[in-house]
Amino acid sequence: MSRQASLGDPANSSYITFSGATLGPIVVCKSAMNAFEPLDPAKPVSETRTFAHVDVWVFDLDNTLYPHTSRIWPQIDERITLYIADMFGLDGMSAKALQKYFYYKYGTTLRALIDEHGIDPHHFLDFAHDIDHTSLEANLNLGTAIGSLPGRKLILTNGSRKHAENVAKKLGILDHFEDVFDIAAADFVPKPERRAYESFLDKHAVDPARAAMFEDLAKNLIVPRELGMMTTLVVPKTVDPFREAFEQDAVPEPYIDFITDDLTVFLKGCAKPKP
Repeated sequence: MSRQASLGDPANSSYITFSGATLGPIVVCKSAMNAFEPLDPAKPVSETRTFAHVDVWVFDLDNTLYPHTSRIWPQIDERITLYIADMFGLDGMSAKALQKYFYYKYGTTLRALIDEHGIDPHHFLDFAHDIDHTSLEANLNLGTAIGSLPGRKLILTNGSRKHAENVAKKLGILDHFEDVFDIAAADFVPKPERRAYESFLDKHAVDPARAAMFEDLAKNLIVPRELGMMTTLVVPKTVDPFREAFEQDAVPEPYIDFITDDLTVFLKGCAKPKP
């Protein structure tokens, strides 16, 4: 089985394929034998692979709660490049190369600039998130799906609280969330570092054994799974030209319980049936 999965028939993006073999609609899940099998779309997820114990639902923000076609992340990425170009007096290509170096070495550009250059992180975040939200459309179906989940809902992001609230408000889903735990709340320690998750769990009194994490980056699910959380990787329905290929892989790894390319439909299946 290859590490990278491809999305199935573009006319029916509810299917995900591994090595050309269609595994099933919407979701791929891990069996006890560490193989992957389709969920039965006719059954609630809680009856097939069980979220019945989950009462805290934790969501990443960027490229998880909105599709890449909204073009939110490319704007942020461009702003980060511009910040680096201005700070170091570099041309665009050189600034982008340095930005990528920081990302690979530190996990986030912000962490690199704090550790190596002592920048004001709040100024950086304000600059990076000064973007146009016009292309971001309200997603009432997603809001309904999130609202139907039993228990608490929280956002855990490497971005700023202001950015998360702006995006969630534009999507029409902000009122469904109890709180946002941003990079500042984590003392600017980003995911996937273990301290970021532990700080989040401590602040919000979350029992990881009763929590589920939704993320678009596979590496950010390693620690949550180790801590005992259910993990779901959210992959794009179409290739995102503004992100690295490895950041879009539907990777069948032991620390990933579920993979979906349609968060709204998936969450509808996660909700417990009404009595």
